[in-house]
Amino acid sequence: MLLTLTVVFINSAAIHGQGLVSYVQPMCGTAPSTTKSAVKHGVGTELNANTIPAVTLPFAMTQWTPETRQSETKCQPPYVYQDTVLTGFRGTHWLSGSCTQDYGSFTIMPVSGHLKIKVAEYRTHYSHQDEVCTPYYYSLLLRKYQVKTEVTATLRCAMFQFTANKADSLYLLITPNSDRGESFIKVDQQKGLIWGYNPAHRIYQGWGNPAGFSGYFVIEVQRGFKKGVVYRDGKILKTDTVHYGEVGGYVGLYLKTGEQLRIRVGTSFTSLNAALANLKAEIPGWDFEALKTRNQQRWESALGQIMVKTSDVKQKKIFYTALYHAMQHPRLFNDVAGTYPRFAGNYQIEHLSKGNYYDDFSMWDIYRGQLPIFEILNPQLINDCVRSMILKGQQGGWLPIFPCWNSYTAAMIGDHGTAFIASAYVRGIRDYDVNEAYRLMHKNAFEQSAGQDYKDGKGRRALDSYLKFGYIPMEDSVPEAFHKKEQVSRTLEYAFDDFALAQVAKGLHKTKDYQLLLKRSLNYQNVFDPSVGMARGRYQDKHWYQPFKPTSKEPYITEGTPQQYTFYVPQDVKGLAQRMGGAKMLEKHMDKLFDSGEYWHGNEPGQQIPYMYNYTGSPWKTQARVQQILEDEYSDGPGGLSGNDDAGQMSAWYVLASLGFYPLNPATSQYLLSSPIFDGYQIKLPSGKQFRVVTHRQSPRSVYIASIKINGKVYTANYIEHGVITKGGVMDVYLSDQPNKSWGVKAKDQPASITQ
Repeated sequence: MLLTLTVVFINSAAIHGQGLVSYVQPMCGTAPSTTKSAVKHGVGTELNANTIPAVTLPFAMTQWTPETRQSETKCQPPYVYQDTVLTGFRGTHWLSGSCTQDYGSFTIMPVSGHLKIKVAEYRTHYSHQDEVCTPYYYSLLLRKYQVKTEVTATLRCAMFQFTANKADSLYLLITPNSDRGESFIKVDQQKGLIWGYNPAHRIYQGWGNPAGFSGYFVIEVQRGFKKGVVYRDGKILKTDTVHYGEVGGYVGLYLKTGEQLRIRVGTSFTSLNAALANLKAEIPGWDFEALKTRNQQRWESALGQIMVKTSDVKQKKIFYTALYHAMQHPRLFNDVAGTYPRFAGNYQIEHLSKGNYYDDFSMWDIYRGQLPIFEILNPQLINDCVRSMILKGQQGGWLPIFPCWNSYTAAMIGDHGTAFIASAYVRGIRDYDVNEAYRLMHKNAFEQSAGQDYKDGKGRRALDSYLKFGYIPMEDSVPEAFHKKEQVSRTLEYAFDDFALAQVAKGLHKTKDYQLLLKRSLNYQNVFDPSVGMARGRYQDKHWYQPFKPTSKEPYITEGTPQQYTFYVPQDVKGLAQRMGGAKMLEKHMDKLFDSGEYWHGNEPGQQIPYMYNYTGSPWKTQARVQQILEDEYSDGPGGLSGNDDAGQMSAWYVLASLGFYPLNPATSQYLLSSPIFDGYQIKLPSGKQFRVVTHRQSPRSVYIASIKINGKVYTANYIEHGVITKGGVMDVYLSDQPNKSWGVKAKDQPASITQ
């Protein structure tokens, strides 16, 4: 713990005075979580936030990280804080905060003195005290080689700067990280370029099959190199090109003491030539400091869309680190020329007519909070993302459930590509073909894919059972899925997705579809057992699964327990309350969950639960619970994130909750209110307007909402509409030490629900 605190202090001191970016701690989440619920409920990889100290720009194609783990193995990020040995600096496509795998990556390792090409020989110990880590810049002194390595990055490219602390030979080893031995590298000494690629492979459905594209890269050395060689399986070859096997290449130069060498690196998912074109467009010069400054300014601008006011430096660190993590994905996939690999294709190249193309949508996670942040901050990005989803559906035939690696995956449950598009639609973000989006969403909701399409991950899993019974019975084990069984969780999530699609149907005046989908959105009732007051596995003949273990991880629940998942009814909280026996019983069930320590913040389906008190007579409990979670589950050290960050959703929850609002049901335009933790903040809107919040506290301990005013008028609802935020204005929040038990409790002041 002392070392952790020392590292944070050193890094913060090193970048003091650089504005908001100085509060970002990229190391947060690179060590196992130390938070309360993670320690209790997490196990194995679920204890790790799995973030990396990424040098990047928001939503970039490629991130750049020190590498302590070499392979592209599932659930193994390229950098782990506890590791003490470094093997290079990786251009990575790791899905930030996930338990998935890297793809199309490559590694650059500087080695001085005698040439070494075997990992066991060239890897080296390093110290956190020698690192400087920011979103736009990373440096590390490798004491063994007396070489300082620095890197800064643009959307698709990077520049490295190597400084020799002593006069010696310097070798740059380049390794395309193909675990399958399929990579390629060419060292072109005449042009001063190193070319390479690493083919991507699918994960989950179609596991191991080619993903239909590669991670391409080109490296340009600032000055000519006298020696350029390729090797395979630890043996140097008498050629400039090598393909297949454990391959790599290197260039050798001599540096004097204090001399610097720079390289520029371009990446692409379409071709080697596109990687070079991206490089020429994004980094035309060799001025490292100027590029570093521009990238810093890009981050300052991005982070500065939300300016928080507080004297608590730790809160600022956690907030801006969370915002940084929320800006890692989705991933930019197209070149500067608009070319990108066809979705679920076979090395076919497509060309955009407008905007950008994105992939790596960890959709089961990010539709809840991470994407909604940018529905406020960056609607243009959201339009691009929806257009990207539509293109995927057109090219692959089905709207993907969880598109990653530019492929179908069926990785998680639900159909939340639909939820995401509906979320954008209800907020008025519609710069895309709405009718085509609806066609694809409707197909997912009403048609079961068959044969190879189904095996390939297209369409909803077990949709036939869901449509036939109104729930997925225990007899259907959902064999063609990475997450098999989990019938109750699937039923609950499909019911929500049906609600989401119903909102689009309503907007398009498709009355018949709207009524049918709204009816289907009540299917959660079919797996709710009133005798136990919880969701429960059920058979085709409608008898319940035995034995019932409410606090155990059961086969019909996804990554959780029946008690935790019962609350996943964001479309009809009041209806769920009725099933439990009324709003007071809903409140008691939630009290029991929290008071017994069964609330697990590290699992996304429960993250809306603390806000559900806004549907009861005690919205003050939302304010208290959210405050406690913010304190318990987030910190500013390497272990300060609770469970997998999942492409930024865990971090996004902090961003929203700390500001005092959260989209419990993203398929409506409402955000449920809680207490902001800051003295105030302002959101700079794309329109040029600002939404400001001013917090008035009775004392430093005040966490309860006494009253609210918006633009000077008393506001009594315990939710706020999207349009109120995006129009700009001022919200004054008055907080007290004791709860105001009459605020926000009337039916007219409560959020939307199917059941009124």
